[in-house]
Amino acid sequence: MPLSADRKKQYRTLGHGLKPVVTVAGNGLSETVITELNRALDDHELIKVKLVIADRELRAKVIADMSKRVKSEIVQELALIHIRRCRRRGEGSSLSEPANEKKQAKNI
Repeated sequence: MPLSADRKKQYRTLGHGLKPVVTVAGNGLSETVITELNRALDDHELIKVKLVIADRELRAKVIADMSKRVKSEIVQELALIHIRRCRRRGEGSSLSEPANEKKQAKNI
């Protein structure tokens, strides 16, 4: 399910203060990088990814490949920085559900 504009704005605000946890450079998306992206998303749900690729076309291909191989959504794209989100499995988290939705769910 795609993110609403309000939800994306919330995640962009949260992602602003994050430091990149994964850097993708000239070698592209190796299996090690994919593994690290998935681990970081499992641990943090919202991550910042730095793409150190000067060529725009190559960067666009890497982003497309990342979207296919990593189960996450792009929250924001800014030049060389991406903020990605993955809904946590199981318990949920404060990022997945805003506080008022959690309260409503408990009252039902």
